[in-house]
Amino acid sequence: MSNNLQFLTQDQIDQFHRDGYLLIPNFLSRDDIQEMMTRSKQLLEDFTLEGHPMTKFTTGDSTQDKHVGDDYFLNSGDKIRYFLEEDAVGPDGKLNRPKELAVNKIGHALHELDPTFRRITLQNERLKALAKDLQFHKDPEVLQSMLIFKQPEIGGKGMPRISLGLLPLGEHNDSTFLYTNPPSALGFWFALEDCTPTNGALSFLPGSHKTTQLKSRFVRLPQGGTGFEPLPNATEEAPASEPNEKNDKYIQPPCPAGTLVLIHGSVLHKSEKNTSSKTRYAYTFHMIESEPYAQYDEKNWLQPTKEMPFSKLFAVHA
Repeated sequence: MSNNLQFLTQDQIDQFHRDGYLLIPNFLSRDDIQEMMTRSKQLLEDFTLEGHPMTKFTTGDSTQDKHVGDDYFLNSGDKIRYFLEEDAVGPDGKLNRPKELAVNKIGHALHELDPTFRRITLQNERLKALAKDLQFHKDPEVLQSMLIFKQPEIGGKGMPRISLGLLPLGEHNDSTFLYTNPPSALGFWFALEDCTPTNGALSFLPGSHKTTQLKSRFVRLPQGGTGFEPLPNATEEAPASEPNEKNDKYIQPPCPAGTLVLIHGSVLHKSEKNTSSKTRYAYTFHMIESEPYAQYDEKNWLQPTKEMPFSKLFAVHA
């Protein structure tokens, strides 16, 4: 296999399968970063509150300020929509800071609708070569693209980073939120700025994709809204390690701007609140296996539409 590799080395592939994640420094060129940052700031500048439901971006357990049942969120899979930081809206329902500092993320069809992010995602020959080398999928489909803004001194904890953004507890894996049978989610996370321990860098529990069982999936509920549904074959596990003991095993690797992070759908990872005075911009999307190799669950919160089915990576040309 290694003789046919186009982009990755065999050591990188082995590291991904061992740890459940892989950092590839300098995947984005300086020009790529500048173009993506410029476009990100332009999208923020173009954001208007007119007609916006002031949706806060949180999936905590409390019913207060919950938005996950909001049509604005559930119907965003084929659109470019704006989601606000949990702390950015005051008790009066109005923004308590400039709009550029209030947006938590933009999603979820940037890879389809925005030329800059479409080029980086679907028209990127280096990324296609990487996907072929990794052989994680036979025929990958691309979905759920997002710009995530960890705003200075407000940017929330990343749980789940992939689809929903904010939860009081940061630890999660991505296959819970983009469930396929068998599980096949793979995250592509691009650092557009240097990620540090104080501005919300990602951290991982190495090898947890081999030991952590998927117990539930995040679904659309029949009565409306969303929630977690137990998986039928989930079994009871031994008691987990003490929180402090598990946290000691987490690794927060250096992640300078331009780095691509590959994230196995079952590996546990998290990011903390941005307590710094600097932003932390990132772009992310996911791949899943297509049929007949895997089935995308019809209960998942994100659903393809007739107008915009999930794009097959190897079928899109520049």
